[in-house]
Amino acid sequence: MPSARTALLVLLLAGGARAEEGMPSLTGEPGDAARGRAIVTSRQRGLCLLCHAGPFPEERFQGDLAPSLAGAGARLTEGQLRLRLVDGRRLNPDTIMPSYYRTEGLVRVGPAWQGRPILAAGEIEDVVAFLVTLRD
Repeated sequence: MPSARTALLVLLLAGGARAEEGMPSLTGEPGDAARGRAIVTSRQRGLCLLCHAGPFPEERFQGDLAPSLAGAGARLTEGQLRLRLVDGRRLNPDTIMPSYYRTEGLVRVGPAWQGRPILAAGEIEDVVAFLVTLRD
């Protein structure tokens, strides 16, 4: 029998999450902002800087296809940030942003990634913990 948290996540991913409310924690535990920053700036793990720029002066070649991450924590709530990471298609079906946690209904996914999220639940929480610190 699935836990209440799993049932809630299934409901949210099935369309129950609203942009203004966002999404509750995937783990029930706070993420680690330092680990989240490492994921965001990693060119192997998060790949966020391929599309986004941000307050990372040490990182060269930041993207300009998506909104800047600077001030993300001032613009969006923790739950709204989480929803965008988990499955941005809930908000914009045409987004080019990957669904970092969703595994069902994806069409352009290689065999090695089928059924596996890009980031684990704890990693999502780490990235959210970091993004909420970006206030200006």
